[in-house]
Amino acid sequence: MVSALALLAASAACGTGEAAGRVELSISTFTEFGYEDLLAEYESTHPGVRVRHERTGQGGPYHQRLFTRLGAGSGAADVVAVEEGYLADALARSDLFQDLAEIGPPDVRPDRWLDWKYAAGRDKAGRVVGYGTDVGPLAMCYRRDLFEAAGLPGDPERVAPLFATWESYFATGDAFVARAGRAWFDSDSQIFNAMHNQLPSGYLTTGDALAIESDPAIRRNWDLVTAAGGRGQSARLTAFSADWNAGFAAGAFATKTCPSWMLGVIKAQAGPANAGRWAVADAFPGGGGNWGGSYLAVPKQSAHPREAAALAAWLTAPEQQIRAFAKTGNFPSQRAALTAPELLGTTDPYFGGAHTGALFAGRAQKVGEPQYKGPGDGRIQENVIAPALRAVEEGASPDEGWRQAVEGAKKITR
Repeated sequence: MVSALALLAASAACGTGEAAGRVELSISTFTEFGYEDLLAEYESTHPGVRVRHERTGQGGPYHQRLFTRLGAGSGAADVVAVEEGYLADALARSDLFQDLAEIGPPDVRPDRWLDWKYAAGRDKAGRVVGYGTDVGPLAMCYRRDLFEAAGLPGDPERVAPLFATWESYFATGDAFVARAGRAWFDSDSQIFNAMHNQLPSGYLTTGDALAIESDPAIRRNWDLVTAAGGRGQSARLTAFSADWNAGFAAGAFATKTCPSWMLGVIKAQAGPANAGRWAVADAFPGGGGNWGGSYLAVPKQSAHPREAAALAAWLTAPEQQIRAFAKTGNFPSQRAALTAPELLGTTDPYFGGAHTGALFAGRAQKVGEPQYKGPGDGRIQENVIAPALRAVEEGASPDEGWRQAVEGAKKITR
C-alpha cells in the first residue's frame, strides 16, 4: 500500500510541475487543514510555483466573505475550501466554479474517494465542483469514570450496545441522570444536529422546497431531543463557547457525539488531567453518519485554473491526507488512505490506547448515501435551529421553540 501511495504522489508531481510554469497560486482555508508543511513541499517539488495561504479562524465569517467575493467576480483565491454545511450554496452557484472533471489532472479518478464523499461534491448536472478533503465519521465519546461511578459499564465493547439506537441512548441517559445527578450530553443542538444529519434530506427537499414542516422525521427528532433535555439530560451549553470548553474538563456531561475531529477538541479542552478518563466507543445511535468535512474548489475567476486544480488534486491525494490527519486529526476521505498501515495503526493514549485510526476508518465505511442539502441549509442550521433549541433550554416550551425554528427557516428560504 505504501508503494502504491508513493506512486500516486509521484504521478501527481510529474503531471503538475511542468503545467504549472511560473505562477503564483493562492489557497484560502478556515480553522485547521494541516496544509502548512504540505504547501511548502509543493513549492519545493514544483519549481516556479509559489503558493500563498490565506487562513481564517472561524468558518462562518470565512464563508460569508467567500460568497461575497464569488458574487463580485473578484477577490477569491485560486483554490477555496468549502465546508459541507455550505456546500449546497456552492452547488447552487456551480456556474461560479470550474468543473474539476474537465480541468483536473487526468489521473484523478472518482474512485479515489468514498462514493458518498465524491457524490456530494457534484452538482445536479454532474459537474465536479469540489475535490473532497476530510470527513467526520461519527462515533460516541464518553467519560469512562463517570459511567462506572453511575454503575454503567466502562469498557468500550460493553458500552457500545447502549449507543445502538437513539431510544437506547436516551433511556441510558435517564438512568445516568437519576444515578449521577449530572447531564448526559452537552446540548440539545449538538444531539439534534447528529440525528438530523442521518436523514436522507436536510432542511430542504431535493426540489429545494422547505422541508421543516413537511418531513415528519425532523419534528420527531426535535421532540425526542427536547424531551430528553427537559428531563435533565442536557448540560445546556452552547457549543464552542467558553463554558462548553470548560465543561470537558469539569465533567459537566458524560457523553459527546464524536466525529473524528472531536478527539482533538476533547484533548485540548479536557486537558492532561483527564487523560484516560475519556473513551471512544465504536458505535453511534442509528448506525452512523458523517459530521463535518470539506472540499477544495476552483473559482472561475482564477487566472490559473488548471494549475489550481492540480494543487487541489495533490492536496487531496491519499498520502497528503494521511499526513494532514497525523497533524490535525482531519480524517481522510480517500479509499487508499483508509486502508493504509499508517492510518490503521494509529492509537491514542489519551483515550485509553484506542485504535482510533481503524475505528474511524470502519465508521467512515458505514456512511451511506450523502444527505441532500439545498441552498441555505447551513444557514438554517446555524442561524435558526441552534438558537431555537437554545431558547427551549432557556425556558421556552418545545412548541414555542419549534414555531421559532419554522418561521426562521421560512425567512431564509424566501
